[in-house]
Amino acid sequence: MYIDRQKYLDKLIAQKDKDIVKVVTGIRRCGKSVLLFDIFYDYLIKSGVKKENIIKINLETKQNASLRNADALYDHIVKQIIGDDRYYIFIDEIQFVDDFEDVVNGLRVDYNADVYITGSNSKLLSKDINTRMRGRSIEIKVYPLSFAEYYDHFGGDKRQCFNSYLMYGGLPYLLSEPEASNKVEYLKMICDTVVTKDVIERHGIRQSAVFEAVVDFLCSNIGSYVSANKIADTLRSNGMGKVTSDTVSNYLEYVCDAFLFYKAQRYDVKGKQYLKTLNKYYISDLGIRNSKLNYRQIEITHSLENVVYLDLLRRGYVVDVGKNNAKEIDFIARNDRDLFYVQVAYTLSDPQKNEQEISSFYGLDDGYKKIVITMDDDPFVNLKNGYKKINLFDFLLNDRALEQA
Repeated sequence: MYIDRQKYLDKLIAQKDKDIVKVVTGIRRCGKSVLLFDIFYDYLIKSGVKKENIIKINLETKQNASLRNADALYDHIVKQIIGDDRYYIFIDEIQFVDDFEDVVNGLRVDYNADVYITGSNSKLLSKDINTRMRGRSIEIKVYPLSFAEYYDHFGGDKRQCFNSYLMYGGLPYLLSEPEASNKVEYLKMICDTVVTKDVIERHGIRQSAVFEAVVDFLCSNIGSYVSANKIADTLRSNGMGKVTSDTVSNYLEYVCDAFLFYKAQRYDVKGKQYLKTLNKYYISDLGIRNSKLNYRQIEITHSLENVVYLDLLRRGYVVDVGKNNAKEIDFIARNDRDLFYVQVAYTLSDPQKNEQEISSFYGLDDGYKKIVITMDDDPFVNLKNGYKKINLFDFLLNDRALEQA
């Protein structure tokens, strides 16, 4: 039994049979394999595709270790292709194979094959690989469960459901674990493997204690401005020895490559340029963050900010953090149609807090909507100067909430 992830299925269906390789990306355990091997597989069967015309290979299992060689993988697949029938080829965790792009591009060019691959490393989408695939690939990004997916599964009281979501996050496996202790153990296992061991082994990191400390620092500082220099200084002051900013910069790149964190760049609204220093980092799943910190530092405002940031990404927005003269804007969210300035606050019930949040919008007379997302449950949605307030649940459960504000 799996949770229905219709939005991602719709994206796969939209690309079905097009002459491009479909690259499904996301952090380990976010549901990529189930999406492809179960949900999309079931769709193909129901649409009339024969089982023998769907080739599924999971490279993560020890059983398929011998197929982590490009030639062996190619030969294994080709032997199963008979005649000119249309074949659908699913390859899970393709990053285990060096020169995998030659394999998938060869299958696409030489056979009547529709190729889908998954991976948990953004290097899959590097410029070099895309060139070798001749631009014939498209990325489908998969995230841990949104609150809308989570709530659709559990139902009941929204606030109670959201509290659980904030604490344990949205990794799909946790839906099958009713006991809190089992959730805690599962998240600890994820932290010990996916979060650290996988990245450490993939990049041959020798200073594993320093790497762990960088991850801990980011977990403690979601939604705060950080830099490699600042992190290195903090670690040195905590007795980590000769930690350099270059080493920290590499580690920051590694955790983003693994889709563990996302970097939000600073954009100067007045100067109309990106700033090179002091970015923010948001984690892909709050359950992982809370587990890494042993369920300390559950700071509600930054957690809400993290949830909103991820939901904006899920909806296809490019999301930056904004600088408006001396003021900071939590998010500038834009796509090919719209742009929104977004603040996130627990409440605006205090007049001083109200002024603090909306003052970030002052002087932005460009016609774009300025919105504050809060936990306030009241009918007062109109703020001064035409600014709007949206309840957090209204935002999370309605993909069109910003446009409709």
